This record gives sequence, structure tokens and C-alpha cells, in this order.
Amino acid sequence: MMKHRLFWPLMVLVVLLLFNLIYSPDFFSIKMRDGHLYGSLIDILNFGSPLILVAIGMTLVIATGGIDLSVGSVVAITGAMACLSISRANDQNGLVAVLGAVGIALVLSAALGLWNGFLVARIGIQPIIATLILMVAGRGIAQLITNGQIITVLSPKYQYIGAGSLLTLPFSIFIVAAMFVIASLLTRKTALGLFIEAVGCKPTASRLAGVRSRTVMLAVYMFCGLCAGIAGLLLSSNVSSADGNNAGLWYELDAILAVVIGGTSLTGGRFYLAGTLVGALIIQTLTTTIYMVGVPPEITLVVKALVVLAVCLVQSEKFRGLLRGRPKAGPLQTANPEVKRHA
Repeated sequence: MMKHRLFWPLMVLVVLLLFNLIYSPDFFSIKMRDGHLYGSLIDILNFGSPLILVAIGMTLVIATGGIDLSVGSVVAITGAMACLSISRANDQNGLVAVLGAVGIALVLSAALGLWNGFLVARIGIQPIIATLILMVAGRGIAQLITNGQIITVLSPKYQYIGAGSLLTLPFSIFIVAAMFVIASLLTRKTALGLFIEAVGCKPTASRLAGVRSRTVMLAVYMFCGLCAGIAGLLLSSNVSSADGNNAGLWYELDAILAVVIGGTSLTGGRFYLAGTLVGALIIQTLTTTIYMVGVPPEITLVVKALVVLAVCLVQSEKFRGLLRGRPKAGPLQTANPEVKRHA
């Protein structure tokens, strides 16, 4: 059981939740108010929804051996574009205006992801450099869209996306669940998952075997951009405004950490969407814990980094072996003396 890839991430999540329960005895309490459920656990799921979405897309990109540093900028761009479209509509709360703004934002996010995929798959630029271009330029594009200001919209229909409720639960949870199910079905019930892992393990060999590796890479980068776009809609609709400077800031780093904590290797190949989900919940729970305990803002990132480092060390079999005092066997070390003598 301890060898299961989700064992240690789940244990870390349980420890964080138990710590919060000890610090605040009503941490697990969930109350019904005006037909909606409220509580710390609900808040973790609600506020962690954008990060989970970005991490799902990042998982598939990393599985191909790439990386996407531009997701935070895509979050800012899509939120800014949606709010700008609604603010210019005659009726900000009109269904046509809201759906049009959401459609424009999602198409734009998919196009930005396709641009990253084009630079990586077609032009041959290293993924970290190709996405770094949009990471830097994208933040400036978002500020150009908002004209350096915070765009505020008055649209209850748009606000419902990030702050509404369905069946007593935040609507954002259902959006995340739908995207997770779609990604799981596409990668585990079709050949797409196998193609992604093949491209991540041996891109040249997969291409010689008939896998259209460039098409697969274009698809995963576009999907990652789409996930970031939906996250941008959740963030901007939750506060009914768009901030091109701060929206989605450092989301790319949190998403990468969530993927790594979930057990997906940065070198590509096998990926675990369920592990990514647990990793994102760990990061959001950790953020909630830091704010609840009252850690000074100037050392918040340091505390977060130390906890993430501890999680990664706990997951490492080599590190656990060192703690148990069992050095890793070399190529000639074996328990059979005869084999050792002949070697």
C-alpha cells in the first residue's frame, strides 16, 4: 500500500487537514446557509478550482516532455478579454453578451495554446523558451487589454461562473469535475493517452512508429491553453473584475509543483491526473493553512517552498532509503555471493 504512487501525497494532504482541525476545531464543519454549503473544505475546493484546471492541462504538456510557463499570462489575458467584452456591451447582464465574451475568451486561450504548440512542434524551439516568450509578452498583452486599469463589470450572469452555486455547491467545482472527466476519458479510454506517453518517452521512435507526434504536441498545448482560459474566467468572474497585472501570477509554478507532487515526471512519459488533483489540493490546503495560522506575508513563500520540498523528499524512495540507513546498491552489489564472485 505504501508503494502506491498516491499514498504519500494523500498522507500529506491528510496531515495538513488534521493540523488545521487541531488548530481550528471547526475546520471540518459545513453549514447550510441560504441554500448553499459553506465551510473551509468547500472553500478549498472552490478557491483551488483555477489551480486544478491549470494543473490538468500542465500534466498533459509535461507528459510529452514539455512545459508551459505561459499559463499564468493566459489566465490574465482571457479574464481581461472577457471583462472587456462585457463592459463594452449595451446590456452587461445579457445572456448573449456573457456567452459571447466567454466564447471569445476561450477561443483566444485555445489560440494562445496553439501558438505555443506551433513554436515547439513546428519551429522546434525548446518548450521552456517558447512558452517563456508568451509568459513575458502575455502579461503585457493583458495590461494592454485593460489599459493598465482594473476592469470592473456588473453582470450577475457572468459572476455566476466563478461565484454561483449549483446543487448547494460552488459552480466552479462542477466545471473542474467536467474538465477532469473529459481529460481522463480522452487519455485513458482512447489511444490519445498512449500517444502522449509515447511522445514523452521517445519522440523520434514514436514518430517512426506512425504516431503524429507534432499533432499530439499541438493538441496538448492547445488543451493546456484552454484549461488556463477557463481558470481565467473563474478568477475574473469570482470578483467581477480583471487585473492584467496580478491575475494568475505564479500559477505556472504552482501548477508544475502540483504535477510533480502528483507523481508525474518532468522528463515526460507516464502521467497521473488523479495525482495532479491531489497535488493541487495539497497546495491549496497549504495556502489556506498559511493564511489561517497567520504566517507573516514576507515569509509565506519560504514556508510554502519548505513544505513542498518536504513533500517531494517524502515521495523519494532514495531519500527514504537513506533515512532507513540502506544505501542504494551499486551495479556489482548483490545478495548472492556466487554472483558477486563471478562478477
